[in-house]
Amino acid sequence: MQRRTFLTKAALAATATSAALLAACGKKETGSGEAGAPAVATSKKTTIKWRLQTYAGAALAEHVIKPSIEAFNKAANGEMVIELYFADQLVPTGELFRAMQAGTIDAVQSDDDSIAAPTDIRVFGGYFPFATRYSLDVPALFNKYGLNEIWQEAYNEVEGVTWLSSGSWDPCNFNTVKPIKKLADLKGLRIFTFPTAGKFLARFGVVPVTLPWGDVQVAIQTGELDGLAWSGITEDYTVGWADSTPYFLTNAISGAWIGSYFANTKSWEKVPEHLQTLFKLCIDSSHYYRQHWYWAGEADLRVKGSKMKLTTIPPAEWATVEAEAHKFWDEIAATSPRCAKVVKIFRDYNDLMAKAGPPYRYT
Repeated sequence: MQRRTFLTKAALAATATSAALLAACGKKETGSGEAGAPAVATSKKTTIKWRLQTYAGAALAEHVIKPSIEAFNKAANGEMVIELYFADQLVPTGELFRAMQAGTIDAVQSDDDSIAAPTDIRVFGGYFPFATRYSLDVPALFNKYGLNEIWQEAYNEVEGVTWLSSGSWDPCNFNTVKPIKKLADLKGLRIFTFPTAGKFLARFGVVPVTLPWGDVQVAIQTGELDGLAWSGITEDYTVGWADSTPYFLTNAISGAWIGSYFANTKSWEKVPEHLQTLFKLCIDSSHYYRQHWYWAGEADLRVKGSKMKLTTIPPAEWATVEAEAHKFWDEIAATSPRCAKVVKIFRDYNDLMAKAGPPYRYT
């Protein structure tokens, strides 16, 4: 046999043997003894698609969520894609929870209060008056002082929705069309704010107004609103409110907004564990980004911002607002044992921070 003929036949035999071995390895036995799917991975991927709606409009979402969702989609490498929708794009913010329960949308970024979450602790989402002084208070309260476990417990009682994580946003200040220099200046002001914050501010004559987020700017310009108690100064500039509300009150009724990420339970359970972990890491990335973006922005724009004039209610007068907040806490604590537990955590935490002194608390 010629050498070339021998090598050709040998190569053909080796190829046939390899093919047979690969075919055998590519099959697995099922419980009934029948051949199952190939064990080796293929290039074809099953893509999970989610629709996530945030409370924020487009300009604000550029900071509070969009970077983390873009990072997730890139890292998920085609296995999962999250489509991000802004405030009221798919459903009104006040109907987000029900829409998520029904599976109309897969996930939500918002506070419990704004989306009418059917839990007793919803009042603590958003701005609970004077519960926090700084943005770092929120992750400390959730991760060190037990709020994670309480939120988990509360949402385990709600069918169809899984609570994933809570984090902090900016403080709650007034930005208005008229200057506020004393407490009496609040009386009669029509203010866009959050449900629980509005209920508290009504004690001082504020008239809380509920509007779709996208209608707020026009409502200020047409005189339907006198201002907002919805954010710090960073958002005022970012979303354009600083162009219509030339005054900013430095007194804050809360040091940080408490917001959360939620998911439809069935949608969440369909996500494989490694992608669940990835999504939670991206949520943490979002929490971290907001910490430094707001912290830097609040200081920078108070000093360098050219569109808003700062005003301040004297400390002694503002102390009466804080004292009233603690009465408000007592009323909320009386609504359920779980709310009482949260209020106690707030009290204990703030007492400890005060005793720790600077930089934790300044008198």
